[in-house]
Amino acid sequence: MNKRPWAFVVGGLLVALVLAGVVSNYASSHPDGLDSSLLKGCTVDADDNITGGSCPAQQAKDHELADSPLADYGVRGVDNGFLSTGLSGVLGVLLTFAVGAGAFWLLRRRSTGDATSGADATSGAVSGADGARATGPAVRG
Repeated sequence: MNKRPWAFVVGGLLVALVLAGVVSNYASSHPDGLDSSLLKGCTVDADDNITGGSCPAQQAKDHELADSPLADYGVRGVDNGFLSTGLSGVLGVLLTFAVGAGAFWLLRRRSTGDATSGADATSGAVSGADGARATGPAVRG
């Protein structure tokens, strides 16, 4: 097997880890389009807390996974915000890579198992002098 695809995969994984672990800390802290559209009709303070008005964001509540170890773009129990955000990004990339690699491994394993059991009969064909194809070993005589 050629080693180049592995170098490409490892290189891509390293780039993703650096982006998730370091660059993610410099993402905008301002709400995105969905969050800001839910705040239409409300007045908010500097910390984005609703202080008045009426908007859909007032009915927002925590979801079932709010207490999970990687909730809110951080790792529970890590007090340093930079480290917590970076670590959650790295863990997310590694988990996603592991699930994807496992799925590809299973699919590859299943397809190679099918290919060996139902191999094409002409794959080992040998042409004779008259152009006819034989499927067995060449007979010399």
